[in-house]
Amino acid sequence: MALHPAILHADLDSFYASVEQRDDPKLRGIPMAVGGGVILAASYEAKRRGVRTPMSERAARRLCPGLVIVPARMHAYSEASRAVFAIFAETSPLVEGLSIDEAFLDVSGLGKVSGQPLEIARRLRTRVAEEVGLPISVGLASTKHLAKVASAVSKPDGLLEVPPGTELDFLGPLPVERLWGVGPVTTRRLHQHGLFTVADLAAQEETALVSLVGKAAGHHLSSLAHNRDPRPVVVGRRRRSIGSQRSFPSGGMQRSDAEAVLLEVSDRVSSRLRSGGRVGKTVTLRLRFGDFTQASRSRTLSQATSTTDVIHSCVRLLLGDAWPHIEQRGLTRVGLSVSGLGPDRAMQLMLPFGGTQRTDLDAAVDDVRDRFGRDAIGRAALVGKISPDVPLLPEHP
Repeated sequence: MALHPAILHADLDSFYASVEQRDDPKLRGIPMAVGGGVILAASYEAKRRGVRTPMSERAARRLCPGLVIVPARMHAYSEASRAVFAIFAETSPLVEGLSIDEAFLDVSGLGKVSGQPLEIARRLRTRVAEEVGLPISVGLASTKHLAKVASAVSKPDGLLEVPPGTELDFLGPLPVERLWGVGPVTTRRLHQHGLFTVADLAAQEETALVSLVGKAAGHHLSSLAHNRDPRPVVVGRRRRSIGSQRSFPSGGMQRSDAEAVLLEVSDRVSSRLRSGGRVGKTVTLRLRFGDFTQASRSRTLSQATSTTDVIHSCVRLLLGDAWPHIEQRGLTRVGLSVSGLGPDRAMQLMLPFGGTQRTDLDAAVDDVRDRFGRDAIGRAALVGKISPDVPLLPEHP
């Protein structure tokens, strides 16, 4: 754990919406959102009117009648992300990307080269604003978790340093949901037991928290409430799994919608596996419901694969197995991940639920996407049914 605040968490503000406002002056200063059937991102003017992701566009317009909704331009967001990450890399050799719009930077030991951490943070924000044209919020603290909390508190377009010795004073008054990983279900459970602030959590014995939320979550909450977070900024960590997900409005989705999502995410995940020269053995289906509860199903294949049809067939079986139990619960998110990853070295014969060899269709699709970009080709069955892809960080070598 750093003795002085030397970890930055840099987070672009309302990223998709900010890119649209940057590129179209008519969208600046008004309630606007990026849509694709559901709200993918909302400007702060729209957020103040209650517009949130992933509500439906219809619900968003009810809350904000003058809302302007523009279609997503994923290529523009990817280009902006690359420009910002280039600035991150020039700021520190230790950058850990979390998504296309946020990262941790360890700036310890740069005093003689770049100045003190607070100066580095200020310069970073200035460069992103001047060179990329986007607002970015930065938290500066002694731990990764605290830096992330600080950047969230500083939004929009802010900078917040948590000086040494003030960490617990800063955390104490914050609501429990500010802690990293505390979602709606955990928040409700904590509130039911009179725990509303981080100070309330810190006053509890860890055993009491374990009895409320389970062993792993109880230890996690106790550690974060006391700012115990020894994790370093890790550069170039390769993903343990590759996945994709889609969200639908709170009204839920029908079986046909879920089937369409499965086809799209299977195509996306398998394509990413092949482009990274990787295969995986365990296919996991993740579901989220209207009450924010979640469920998952998984299957380990006999052989590792990156073949679209194999992955899609497996995850369809998982959905079919789960559907009788979820049909009435308001399914709002469907996700797929493939884990148990390894290098795709040996070309094997395709077998049911196994094999690494690309089909002719996979090979043709990969070739077109390599030459003209991912959006150059897609599944005809998905035209008009699926929201745009969400760009992701590149795979680390």
